Amino acid sequence: MTPMLDIGEMLLSDTVSQQDYFFRPSLKNMTRIGAATEIVETYAVLNGSELNQVLTPAINANLPASLIPSKAIKQCSAHILAAAIRVIEACCDMPVAELIGEFKGWRNCIVYRPGKISKEVVITIAKELIEHGVIGKAKIRKLQKNEGNNDYSTEFNAMDYINSARIHFNMSRAEAEQLTMTEFQLLLKAKYPEDKGFTREEYDEIMDADDRLQERLIAQEKARLAKNV
Repeated sequence: MTPMLDIGEMLLSDTVSQQDYFFRPSLKNMTRIGAATEIVETYAVLNGSELNQVLTPAINANLPASLIPSKAIKQCSAHILAAAIRVIEACCDMPVAELIGEFKGWRNCIVYRPGKISKEVVITIAKELIEHGVIGKAKIRKLQKNEGNNDYSTEFNAMDYINSARIHFNMSRAEAEQLTMTEFQLLLKAKYPEDKGFTREEYDEIMDADDRLQERLIAQEKARLAKNV
């Protein structure tokens, strides 16, 4: 399978074992990382949130490197690597421990057993995957209604984007689930050209359509459950 790099797909090949590893940071695969809040926490850890909490006070206090808590830094580094492994595993449909390594319990501790690529490469790959899967890397104009707003959220609800894709692009759920966030943005950009932009009325209409679909899906699920009672 040929990866589409522009939307975040990757293909790594192990020439020794003749094994190919295909990675797709789809909306569905992002949910394999964890719950909505865990996805955001994983993204933050990968991008150094914990490490910054350790280093920033020390830097602000002008502490010499010898006084910076090395144990805390080592722990943060382990958390970053664990988050990276979780992201990569979520984006591949086959076991990847042989390639990227894994954490294993050993007596009274947990140790990292290296794979065929370095820790640094594992983290770099994971950052790229989750960026395409959660944030999106398409160059798009920000919605007029949202300009100036803080985009930070403590949750990433993949189902919201899956449902939106079903409305905007007339997709089945299975098709929408396979979109990466970058691909979703590109499709949205193609349907609503940037030179036109989103008017307030268009934005409200789209959100109303989202709400109607949500209500219909909930009603269908309730009807299904009632039928099975």
